[in-house]
Amino acid sequence: MSRYNESYAPTAVVIAKRTMDIGLALTGLALTVLLFPLIALAIKVSSRGPVLFRQLRIGSAGARHTEVFWMFKFRTMRTDAEAATGAVWATENDPRITPVGRFLRKTRLDELPQLYNVLRGDMSMIGPRPERPGFYQKLETAIPYFAERTWGLKPGITGLAQVKQGYDRDLDDVRSKVAFDHAYALSLSSFFGWLLTDLRIMLNTVTVMVCGRGQ
Repeated sequence: MSRYNESYAPTAVVIAKRTMDIGLALTGLALTVLLFPLIALAIKVSSRGPVLFRQLRIGSAGARHTEVFWMFKFRTMRTDAEAATGAVWATENDPRITPVGRFLRKTRLDELPQLYNVLRGDMSMIGPRPERPGFYQKLETAIPYFAERTWGLKPGITGLAQVKQGYDRDLDDVRSKVAFDHAYALSLSSFFGWLLTDLRIMLNTVTVMVCGRGQ
């Protein structure tokens, strides 16, 4: 997979953002590494299937390519969640979500394995939500400027749209999120604008996790 990145952000922002990604991912793994076996045990005891769940996602886009990568999460749904329907969005009180999975999603602990994606360079700590290929063409057709949301920008574990709105449940949710994604991209045009925005998003993310506002 190509690592070519066509960014519109100043070089100082690009370097600082990647440096922050690596530092926060390593710190996050160091602080939560003891949780991994506990979460794995809870998943195995409560439902059949693997502990980790991987899914193909769309990454950063540029003039010559669009990246795809395998995103890792702790499994929160039954293994046959989409066997009959194919790719569908999760809904509120979705019966496919396991009891342990519901707690992991509310606290966003299911996303901890994505720290590995950040270290690999597939993702950033903060950025647009990485979309599934199964939804991508439909969303690009239905929503103006949808594809441009990841132009020169890696998707993130959290982001402005994620903390403002949460998980996607339908097309209208994604449509409103695009505006947040482009607003975040604009913040990258200046170093201090980016830094202030990222710090606010991090604070809001911690609040979502502590208060269990995930879905």
